[in-house]
Amino acid sequence: MIKLTARQEQILNLIREAIENTGFPPTRAEIAAELGFRSANAAEEHLQALARKGAIEISPGTSRGIRLCDTGQNERPRLAGARQMALPHPSLMQLSLPLVGRVAAGSPILAQEHIEATYNVDQSLFSAKPDYLLKVRGLSMRDAGILDGDLLAVKKPTPPRMARLSLPD
Repeated sequence: MIKLTARQEQILNLIREAIENTGFPPTRAEIAAELGFRSANAAEEHLQALARKGAIEISPGTSRGIRLCDTGQNERPRLAGARQMALPHPSLMQLSLPLVGRVAAGSPILAQEHIEATYNVDQSLFSAKPDYLLKVRGLSMRDAGILDGDLLAVKKPTPPRMARLSLPD
């Protein structure tokens, strides 16, 4: 029998309910929002603890890559036909965002645009679709929760509209 904290039980129950109701586990952002965490990183830390204890399995690189392990602990009867669905699923379309460079958070660095990698990211994390990712280098933003190595999603600003005006001589 796995020994879980009250918060871990809460998260495990949330995962079970999401799978029973939708067929899919929640995203880290959904867990954070539901349980009042400040960030999806807090949810990730709890999920990692649950994975270490053998309550769940995590598939790296997927936002909904959480699978319940059959531990028998606090197992609720499943609804008829309820099952965990395998990804990908058309209703879970993910954005494919290129990582195009680094942004300085400390010592100045030259910003260079070149695609280093491409990441698939859950669209529901953003209110407006970002265009690319930048990797943070430095620790000057640590008080804002932005750390060296973090990825920042960036939306390109729309250019101002130009109009031709004919002025009298």
